[in-house]
Amino acid sequence: MSIISHLDLDTFFVSVERLLDTRLNARPVLIGGVTDRGVVASCSYEARAFGIHSAMPMRMARELCPEAIVIRGNTANYTKYSKIVTEIIRERVPLFEKTSIDEFYVDLTGMDKFFGSLKLVSDLRTTIIKETGLPISFGLAANKTVSKIATGIAKPNNELHVPHGTEKPFLAPLSVRKIPMVGAKTYQTLRNLGVKKIKTVQEMPCDMMGRVLGKHGEVIWKKANGIDKSPVIPYSERKSISTERTFDRDTTDVEKLRGILVAMAENLAFQLRRGEKLSACITVKMRYSDFDTRTMQVRVPYTSADHIIIPKVKELFEKLYNRRLLVRLIGVRFSHLVNGGHQINIFDDTEEMINLYQAMDKMRDRFGDRAVIRASGMGARTIGRFNPFSGEPPPLLANRRQ
Repeated sequence: MSIISHLDLDTFFVSVERLLDTRLNARPVLIGGVTDRGVVASCSYEARAFGIHSAMPMRMARELCPEAIVIRGNTANYTKYSKIVTEIIRERVPLFEKTSIDEFYVDLTGMDKFFGSLKLVSDLRTTIIKETGLPISFGLAANKTVSKIATGIAKPNNELHVPHGTEKPFLAPLSVRKIPMVGAKTYQTLRNLGVKKIKTVQEMPCDMMGRVLGKHGEVIWKKANGIDKSPVIPYSERKSISTERTFDRDTTDVEKLRGILVAMAENLAFQLRRGEKLSACITVKMRYSDFDTRTMQVRVPYTSADHIIIPKVKELFEKLYNRRLLVRLIGVRFSHLVNGGHQINIFDDTEEMINLYQAMDKMRDRFGDRAVIRASGMGARTIGRFNPFSGEPPPLLANRRQ
């Protein structure tokens, strides 16, 4: 019998901000784009009381709660604390899967012979809270689906164990919206059929769910009945790092676009060097005002050097920007990552250049990522945000707390 625990750091971005500024405690807090075109990446429970939720337009959130404190957020800080939690989990469990910057699955199958699974994951939660100061909840059950739903019921900052054999009665009274895979469209379809509770799905024939919802119907029926054989996939580090920026106003200012791209590339290259990573593929992304999105990439020898990466980014931009239309979004992505420090090219690199990189990186480590920047990137007041705000895996590396 499998024993799976799902752990979720409660309102993670907000919790990190509160660690850094206790004045935010017990206040409605919104994390995300600070302009009206931005969206809410995370919000406190105090803000949720006003009907605010993640992915809501920031303008609407402000209208619902005018007194809310709006913070752009610092991805580097979130990554730092996510990495700390990840290392705590890595040291204490035999197998875990990291599904996002703040969610984990832990496979504790067989651990009852030694410690007791509930005690082990409960002690793990206590350790995380003690060492990081972050609230975290977990659900413990026989599979991923039930443990994730249990975590949602346990929140905030609590734990819930669903013993083997009690999955169906535990799930029965809950809303079908609690089932993973049931999004807004599927939920509405089920509501139109009069299906509101998971118990109703449990009582339906499996083939009927297939006729109503197609290929996903059978999967949803199994989840409603507490059946899920999906394994915990061992965590491995991501293979790319990226950032992008959506403009408050669409622009054709070519110099502005070039400057922001340079600033993005320079910052990401620093992140590579800090994490002792090299990239072999550079991608530039551009979205026009009509939402037509174009990308272009180029392969390069494994590198983390600005003077190799930035010219390639500029080159890709010049090839992409040929429609002369208003630009809504630009982004840079480095992929095909491997471990390793910058390989000195005996023909092109000089001792002065290597010393310069080391000196600049030391200043950035001490005073912040933007402490030293190229003149061409100075016009970029902000360089955008990393992928966690779009639901992708966490950024590769973290800044140190300033």
